[in-house]
Amino acid sequence: MHFICGVLIYSDVICEMRKIYRTGQILCSVVWLTTRGIEAMVLPCESGHHDLPGRSSCSSGKGRSHQGLVKYGFTLVKGKANHPMEDYHVAKFAQHRGHELGLFAIYDGHLGDSVPAYLQKHLFSNILKDEEFWTNPSGSISKAYEQTDQAILTHTPDLGRGGSTAVTAILIDGRKLWVANIGDSRAVLSKKGQAIQMSIDHEPNTERGSIENRGGFVSNMPGDVARVNGQLAVSRAFGDKNLKSHLRSDPDMKTVDIDSDTELLILASDGLWKVMSNQEAVDIAKKTKDPLRAAKRLITESLNRDSKDDISCIVVRFKG
Repeated sequence: MHFICGVLIYSDVICEMRKIYRTGQILCSVVWLTTRGIEAMVLPCESGHHDLPGRSSCSSGKGRSHQGLVKYGFTLVKGKANHPMEDYHVAKFAQHRGHELGLFAIYDGHLGDSVPAYLQKHLFSNILKDEEFWTNPSGSISKAYEQTDQAILTHTPDLGRGGSTAVTAILIDGRKLWVANIGDSRAVLSKKGQAIQMSIDHEPNTERGSIENRGGFVSNMPGDVARVNGQLAVSRAFGDKNLKSHLRSDPDMKTVDIDSDTELLILASDGLWKVMSNQEAVDIAKKTKDPLRAAKRLITESLNRDSKDDISCIVVRFKG
């Protein structure tokens, strides 16, 4: 075990952090779950470190819609790789033009965290500021994905050479759900206990034709996943300027009405999906009505299955 900014890290730990202010000092109240049970400790942190979502080694939280009918919980845990946390998220409800919107997203960065941090700040605002969102949501979402990617590429000197996947979900008035994604972060819906994948994993082998038509190639080295030009393990991404001529940044999209049979939505980075099927995730999540506890259970199970990547998970519960 070791300390990072006052946070005790185990390979089998789920942490919950809350900021506590006392005489101007920021303390991190850390609760962690180990094989010995739940333990707690209050440790000092560098000021401002946990004010940047996605940068802490682990974080969690929860919320609900204005009327309390829809609840969500999220947990993010840093993987075992020797680099800072590269997953960012959005999970909140907001009022917009007389409607209540649930805004949920996972951004899984690579080669640094600047691109997912940019997406966390700008992607939803770019979607919602489009005047056609209320009449043509799919068009606005697709346009905002492309425009945001162009902005990232324009800012490459500041944002670096890295990139990010994205899976976004917009819940309109608790009744209509729009899901979009690029890359391999995934959204899974549960209806009557059955898992329904709402996103598409954009992997090099499945989009080989598009990559090769753009002048790239797909490598399949023994013991490794397929990669674009031997580098990137997804065929669509934000950023990645050096590979952009061979990549796509247009999202796949699905929409669904939320009815009495719709129980929950899971958004997670590939750190979870590498070790767990859609149905396994739904079966674990539906065992508890508390979405935060459900998200933590999913993370715990992923770690028990030896997932080594950063893992981010949001659970949105529509019923009870």
